[in-house]
Amino acid sequence: MELSNLQPAVGSNKKKRRIGRGPGSGKGGTSTRGHKGAKSRSGYSQKVGFEGGQMPLQRRVPKFGFKNINRVEYKAVNVSTLEELANAKNLEKITVADLMAAGLVRKNQLVKVLANGTLTKKLDVEANAFSKKAEEVIAAAGGTTAKV
Repeated sequence: MELSNLQPAVGSNKKKRRIGRGPGSGKGGTSTRGHKGAKSRSGYSQKVGFEGGQMPLQRRVPKFGFKNINRVEYKAVNVSTLEELANAKNLEKITVADLMAAGLVRKNQLVKVLANGTLTKKLDVEANAFSKKAEEVIAAAGGTTAKV
């Protein structure tokens, strides 16, 4: 095989049918568009969602609710998870960077510490937000909380 004799596989390339080139083409006259109607005219384009005059789906279905553009989404991390991480890595202070390194949160996620589980170790925790109960649990174990 050489560059000079490369060919596509048999049947993979089809010739484009030339439409509207007179009666000899076998597709003359209406050029496969049928007779009359909007679709047969040049410049025809159908609106998105048009259903032939029937009420389109996006207008038939009722709308409700709204998206709050000011919503702040946090990645929830439980106190029990913090204790497991502290025991595994022998940490006394846990920051968002430690949680990222452990694969618990991604780079641009905000972290909120929740109070699910128990805490037996004194931990200094830095996060974007804390639930009231989580702050109490951390303080009861002798640790501190700091918002970043």
